[in-house]
Amino acid sequence: MLRGCTPHLPETIGRYYDRGYYRGAALPQLLAEQARAHATRTALVHGARRLTYRELNRSVDRMAAGLTLRGVRAGDRVIVQLPNVPEFVIAVYAVMRAGAVPVPTSTSLRAEEIGHLAHVTEAAAYMGPTEHRGFDHAKMASAVSDDHPRLRLAFTLDGPDGTHGGFGTAPSGCLFFPFGSLDAPRGPDRTYDPNDVAFLLPTDATTTGPAATSTLPDLVPRTHNDYAYQARAAGELIGLGPEDVYLAALPAAANFTFGCPGIVGTLTAGGTVVLIDEPGPADAFRVIETEKVTVTSLGPADARQWLEALPDGQYDLSSLRLVQIGGAPLPADLAARVQPALGCRLQQVFGMAEGLLSLTRPTDTDDVVHLTQGRPLSPGDEIRITDPNGDDVPTGTPGQLWTRGPCILRGYYKAPERNARAFTPDGYLQTGQIAHLTKDGDLVIEGRVYDREA
Repeated sequence: MLRGCTPHLPETIGRYYDRGYYRGAALPQLLAEQARAHATRTALVHGARRLTYRELNRSVDRMAAGLTLRGVRAGDRVIVQLPNVPEFVIAVYAVMRAGAVPVPTSTSLRAEEIGHLAHVTEAAAYMGPTEHRGFDHAKMASAVSDDHPRLRLAFTLDGPDGTHGGFGTAPSGCLFFPFGSLDAPRGPDRTYDPNDVAFLLPTDATTTGPAATSTLPDLVPRTHNDYAYQARAAGELIGLGPEDVYLAALPAAANFTFGCPGIVGTLTAGGTVVLIDEPGPADAFRVIETEKVTVTSLGPADARQWLEALPDGQYDLSSLRLVQIGGAPLPADLAARVQPALGCRLQQVFGMAEGLLSLTRPTDTDDVVHLTQGRPLSPGDEIRITDPNGDDVPTGTPGQLWTRGPCILRGYYKAPERNARAFTPDGYLQTGQIAHLTKDGDLVIEGRVYDREA
């Protein structure tokens, strides 16, 4: 287990194995299994670029070998800040396959946040675009490495001067390489402990709780076992299978897009992931029609834009069978419009990087889907709604949301002071959310504790 992490107790892990939640396979192993089972099936699509499972797995193998040759060591932390391109998926899996720990981050983060992550993780490497949407990521990485000398390697989609190829040392001493230099012959197979940390997921500022001491993200250790279970169970809940096509329109590094079931769940099920740069209706509708997308994830604002664009009737969206909406409160009137307008089922989702994932079910009534965030994903998830003293409140009464379960962390990475405030002695995470439970056991998120206290 990565130092600075709080693991589940061995008896707890044993219980999760006994109940079938944990199955003992690491995420790179699951991808390799799909490559053997569905070698020629399309795994990733981005524009005109298409990768089969065999090609994706081979790219991961070769990048992992390249990272090792360039000096990334087992246990190193690697910040991965890439847009919705195949290299994001390849890089995250390749870092894991190299035995290192990826830290997937949004491309919107800047030097302050990236520097904070580099400091907390003692990151050895950064992977990102040279430039994205007018922002010079290579220059930022060089500047961050000035203050964080452990950040000694940077890998960019283009060379540091914005051209393809070429590599060298920045004034900071950080050595820059283009992604193309990571193509190396496949190395020996690696063994994994499925209870090791697979990656460190930054917290979302919209869900982080009152125990946080700043607006900078904390880091959530997600293990192979817990994340594989989350993605698999979320996929099973919606019947995700090899014939499904998942549209990753929201940022790929976000937990919602990455594993609810998202990219990881789709690749685990043998389906196809289509990546686009943003969720606007113009691009999304065209891709849904051409790629026959069946499932996607949106925020409420994106869903509203889609509904406003629908009357144009330019594109055939009949392949869609499910739209997930999460990331922010979904107004009931907007929720009621989604299903009849798009001709597919709506699923409300409330998720946290910390591991809690609550969703409506395909069999739920319209009232439940429109008005609640459903029920926790796992039968092993425990929920408490408490008053400020930690006592449970009656059903229907708003209170503070506490939770523990097979996907939920036991402690933030290298954050002992926050952990002392955020976790109860018996392992419940105090999420910082205000919620209530309906009489049928569905969760309704009402806001955040510190919003109510402001």
